[in-house]
Amino acid sequence: QVQLVESGGGLVQVGGSLRLSCAASDSIASTETMRWYRQAPGKAREWVASIRTGGAASVQDSVAGRFTISRDNAKNTVYLQMNNLQLDDTGVYYCAAFFPARTAWGPGTQVTVSS
Repeated sequence: QVQLVESGGGLVQVGGSLRLSCAASDSIASTETMRWYRQAPGKAREWVASIRTGGAASVQDSVAGRFTISRDNAKNTVYLQMNNLQLDDTGVYYCAAFFPARTAWGPGTQVTVSS
């Protein structure tokens, strides 16, 4: 079963940028969708962005214009470029791979935005 590992999280000031990566242990070419989710302290996990196999992408309204999702099937990696980070963007960011018959999740990477 494919394993996912997120990286690129860290501590950044308001207005700063981070680029998250999600590396898969196996091919992601057969996935229907790759997604990023996040979970803020004391809150439910929420969807952030998706990208389909063909490249069609969508993001949550609150991050539109600031976050960009992309994928490199040759490297089995999905990225989340996050610009102009705000305090509300703080949380653990998770990558998920949606295959036709199963879903795989990564352990998450912490993003902390400070003032």
